[in-house]
Amino acid sequence: MKKVLKPILVGLLVTFVVIQFIARPEKISEPVNENDIISVLEIEGPIATMLKSACYDCHSDQPRYPWYASVAPVSWKIGEHIEEGRDELNFSKWATYSAKRRDHKLEEMIEEVEEGKMPQPNYVRMHSEAKLTDEQIASLKTWVTAERAKIAPELAEAMN
Repeated sequence: MKKVLKPILVGLLVTFVVIQFIARPEKISEPVNENDIISVLEIEGPIATMLKSACYDCHSDQPRYPWYASVAPVSWKIGEHIEEGRDELNFSKWATYSAKRRDHKLEEMIEEVEEGKMPQPNYVRMHSEAKLTDEQIASLKTWVTAERAKIAPELAEAMN
């Protein structure tokens, strides 16, 4: 058994070392810009903190990369996840979205949070600060409702 196990372990170790040299996704972390939702909507306090701790790592250009984000194959999965998150919603590009898209993204945000899909359970397991309490979800819902009400006149005008 030991004669079989040793070559397997050596092979796995060599494979792990070799994949570290395969191209990894570029870590993109840019400074906050004028299009960022927190800047544009002048969000402060608990809502800003909640967005940064539960959403920004995947849905902005300001992710916080943990140490293991430099280790393949984990780095590949994290890079893919961030790319998909930004494609779906990028808070750093909020001001570039049309009123219709902003309204829709706010609506989706609440649906995803209420259904427990966001923040993703796998992410919350590794980032306990991202776990939202019922009180935080209620606050987020109140904030989203208020923001959607602010967008409503712009939507109505666009329809005419």
